[in-house]
Amino acid sequence: MEEAVEALRADREALLEIGEGLSDAAWAAPSGCPGWSVQDVVAHMDALFWMVVDASSLPDTGGAPTEEAQEIYVAGRRSWSADRVLEDYRSVSTDAIEGLAALATETFDLPLGDLGTYPASSLANAFAFDHYTHIRADLFAPRGPLSGAAPPSDALRLAPALAWVAAALPQQNAATIATLDGSVECEISGPGGRRLTIGAGDSTARIESDGAAFVRWITHRGEWDELGVLATGDPASVATVRTLRVF
Repeated sequence: MEEAVEALRADREALLEIGEGLSDAAWAAPSGCPGWSVQDVVAHMDALFWMVVDASSLPDTGGAPTEEAQEIYVAGRRSWSADRVLEDYRSVSTDAIEGLAALATETFDLPLGDLGTYPASSLANAFAFDHYTHIRADLFAPRGPLSGAAPPSDALRLAPALAWVAAALPQQNAATIATLDGSVECEISGPGGRRLTIGAGDSTARIESDGAAFVRWITHRGEWDELGVLATGDPASVATVRTLRVF
């Protein structure tokens, strides 16, 4: 998982640089996450790192599902200034990334509630995926308010993000995948490229997408037509795959 840790370090530096250059208006602007500002998105990533370093410092979520829990964490930071959010992120991220790196050699499984259960050594992939997606798809245009070039979607960042998708997809969509009559092949091209098989049995359809587009559509942050996704084969299988989502 060394690559995931390096991806996180790279995106941490990128996010700090982005944050340092934002105006008050940019911090307050609506992000690509419905109901969240740019500051809220950064506060979310900050809170996630605290889950690694000291989860007891976060508000009690009462066992709420993952998405609701994230809302609670963000709401608990909404009274903070942008400077405080960024400095807290700067501080906690250093310790959290070291903690994630230390898990690379662990062999136990880690239950993550409604997200599924994963080897502890793969947790850095989840964080790399979260950073990759929020920074590029929620902070920057076309979904987000920030203009200019987003950080790179290169192999360093995409490989761990796609590794998380490959692990999470079958767990987070088990009931929907079970309705497929056969399997669907996803051919992911470009940096971090790979082939994913969704479902079991004979292949009934094929999806072609580059890695950056794949992350966007599997998180419901873009439509296939606008992302250049190609689909062939059984229309029912293709329609089912379009509904899949990874967190």
